[in-house]
Amino acid sequence: MFKPTRIFTAVLSAALAITFIAAATAAPKPKKPRPKRKPQPSGIELPKNITKDKLICFALYTVHNKTLKLTAQLYPLADDDPRTVRLEIKKGDKFVQVAETKVIEQGWTAPFRVAKWDTTKDIEYRVAHGKTAFYTGIVRKDPIDKDTIVVAAFTGNSVRPQHGGDLPKDDIVKNLKKLKPDLLFFSGDQVYDHRQHFKAWTRFGRDFGDIIRNTPTVTIPDDHDAGQANLWGAGGKKSKTGAGHDGGYFRPAEYVKEVERAQTSHLPDPFDPTPILQGIGVYYTELTVGRVSFAIIEDRKFKSGPQGLVPKQGPRPDHIRNPNYDPKSVDVPGAVLLGKRQLKFLDHWTANWDGADMKAVLSQTVFANVAHIHGGASNRLHADMDSNGWPQTGRNKAVSAIRKGFANMICGDQHLGSLVHHGVDEWRDSGYSFCVPSIANLYLRWWQPLEDGKNRLDGMPKYTGDYLDGFANKITVHAAANPDARPKTNNKLTTRAAGWGVIKFNRKTRKITMECWPRNVDITDPASKQYLGWPKTVSQESNYGRKAKAYLPTLKIAGETNPVVQIIDESNNEIVYTLRINGNEFRPKVFKAGKYTIKVTQGDKTKTLKGVKSADLKSSDTLDVKL
Repeated sequence: MFKPTRIFTAVLSAALAITFIAAATAAPKPKKPRPKRKPQPSGIELPKNITKDKLICFALYTVHNKTLKLTAQLYPLADDDPRTVRLEIKKGDKFVQVAETKVIEQGWTAPFRVAKWDTTKDIEYRVAHGKTAFYTGIVRKDPIDKDTIVVAAFTGNSVRPQHGGDLPKDDIVKNLKKLKPDLLFFSGDQVYDHRQHFKAWTRFGRDFGDIIRNTPTVTIPDDHDAGQANLWGAGGKKSKTGAGHDGGYFRPAEYVKEVERAQTSHLPDPFDPTPILQGIGVYYTELTVGRVSFAIIEDRKFKSGPQGLVPKQGPRPDHIRNPNYDPKSVDVPGAVLLGKRQLKFLDHWTANWDGADMKAVLSQTVFANVAHIHGGASNRLHADMDSNGWPQTGRNKAVSAIRKGFANMICGDQHLGSLVHHGVDEWRDSGYSFCVPSIANLYLRWWQPLEDGKNRLDGMPKYTGDYLDGFANKITVHAAANPDARPKTNNKLTTRAAGWGVIKFNRKTRKITMECWPRNVDITDPASKQYLGWPKTVSQESNYGRKAKAYLPTLKIAGETNPVVQIIDESNNEIVYTLRINGNEFRPKVFKAGKYTIKVTQGDKTKTLKGVKSADLKSSDTLDVKL
């Protein structure tokens, strides 16, 4: 056998060493470049060559407690452009300055606040920048002289051509000019660009500015506005995933602040302005228009993320696809929906009826899981935690708090129009919610139960009636604007069930009428049809539909009309409910036998009756009250 000599071994070792060094120091083989992701054809572009006289894009405003808050949205300013903006109102034939503010360059907003605003008349305003840029509109008077207050509600403003987002919004704006609503409500996803909110937001302003400039407007941001696929704010923590399933915000805090500043700085001051984690602000508050009080809540800001909190039971942390799934298993301790701060706000709001005859809650999405199929006709889920049906304990706390003010609920986000009567302990023991369809529908959903609904109304589809949703919440479905099973690409809006909502609050009759309109119809034409199941009219008192277990004596009130009646359970000192009654007589229902305190209030006059005993359902006792 051959045996290498020492010299041969040395030479071999040296050769191997040289080869190793050469390999180690050689330039690495160039890696194949990753293919660049093709940008989505969103159509979001700033107008080219914006002249100095067009630097103001649009303006939003609200008036509450005689305080005007208005935010002007500017286009980017040049280095030599002034950094101040003026607010002027017309007196006679001249505009007079009433406020001046500095431009916030991150997002190019100019927020104004004017106290002691005259709410008794329409006031023409003008936002002015420099000597050439002017933007005019009208701050409408508070419509307290109207019997019916009209709200137009929207959600899901996809701009992608494949969803019809590139089609003009002229049909909506024309209808709004005919309708002349008293309030506009955009519940979220005004923006569908996760990195360029400013560009998409100014497009939103160009689409709707002609009606927004003259109408009080509520805009609240949702997940796509904030730059992520789903939003579980978790009190403001930092999310580690773009989908946000672990809870928190994925985009930098300064980006989130810019979004909220643009969309919410014109809202009334928040109930409790204390910032959350990362210094992110809050905007939950109340707004009264025409003696209808609206609670504006942030149902995504404090909500827990499911990832790491509940076992994954589907293709995503928030999608449950498990036939053996137990809904109770995901209602885990520590899972938050509205959070303590907003529940405290709702308790305050439902008990306070100053200047209000009726109440409604404006939120991002519905307090139930009102969808079975997501994205495509074959993608059936058992439950979706992105809805406010989860967590169930938090959902029940929210619905129970809201019903104490006999408030109905208006929301969006689900891409599917729905009309639901909610239940906590029993079906229909709480309030109604109207989830409006998307303006342009990005992600399709269907309400398509496998079983027929129970106790459905005569003549209504089999998918209506009493159900348990995917989290075993009790809901009664009255309508669902399902898209076509296979939407046609040449009819992007109609077959994708795009549309918007109208809610009419009749303060004289205390009735609420909800309308659901498809796109591209004239709502003033008697031949135009709404989605199946609409319109629907309900009574104010049906928003606390809980059945009486007993009654207090019928109150016969002298001296004042339409006073506020508050019922307090003396066994625990908790408010049962508060309501501004319609007229001078009211028979208070209660939900257990016992003693109660009754407070009757009108203005600065209050009559308190303690130790009032409940009677059975057949009782005809009366109680005279003089204010």
